[in-house]
Amino acid sequence: MRTHTTGTRQEWLAARRELLEAEKELTRRSDELAQRRQALPWVRLDKEYRFETDEGSATLADLFKGRSQLLVYHFMFGPDYTAGCPSSSMIADGFNGFAVHLANHDVMLWAVSRAPLGKLQAYKQRMNWTFPWASSFHSDFNRDFNVWFTEQQQRVGDIEYNYQREAAFEWRPEQEGGGKRAEASFVAMCGTDTATFHRDRPGMSAFVSEGGAIYHTYSTYARGLDSIWGAYQWLDRAPKGRSETGIWWRRHDEYDKR
Repeated sequence: MRTHTTGTRQEWLAARRELLEAEKELTRRSDELAQRRQALPWVRLDKEYRFETDEGSATLADLFKGRSQLLVYHFMFGPDYTAGCPSSSMIADGFNGFAVHLANHDVMLWAVSRAPLGKLQAYKQRMNWTFPWASSFHSDFNRDFNVWFTEQQQRVGDIEYNYQREAAFEWRPEQEGGGKRAEASFVAMCGTDTATFHRDRPGMSAFVSEGGAIYHTYSTYARGLDSIWGAYQWLDRAPKGRSETGIWWRRHDEYDKR
């Protein structure tokens, strides 16, 4: 049964031209927002962060690999997870293709997670990924950039994520339903419990190296990651859009297992 308006090619063209003007305005607005991001004041980092990488121990400066700019995707994979978050995994599926292009345009792209390097390497091999991925297991990096919180912070409501304070964490399984039930499936897919799952968060941060110093320039979290979640950009252009009634995605090697 048809549920959408139909029309002639001429009617479609008229509506499409009207939509084009709105799309152009959105593009102009997006360009303006990009300029505002780039105009944010840089904050110098005086703290040294160390990471474990495939090449051994590395500093934040080492992650630049000779480029002047560094983009970090805070991949949600805590030390107690048995596998990476399916949402972070879906986003990272797009990194293989464009990381090499960024690297040849003075920008290094890394994923960083708190899980030990061995876990990251095994998962990276499973996912057939090639982009660089560093472990911040022994570093304050995730804490300082607001993508990891302690159990104590969680219990007393001392978490500030996405630039706003959260209430104390409370989870009552007997009230589980709808979105929470779907979320619980993600918790199970990561092999952990709900509270632990929520202590690691997704995000992205940008850094620049200039004059021998490193500066933090930008961070975004939650729906701020929407624009780098490549699959959604395609779905927004599909006839039925996102068409979501809950969490539908899986890791790319799990769809046939459902």
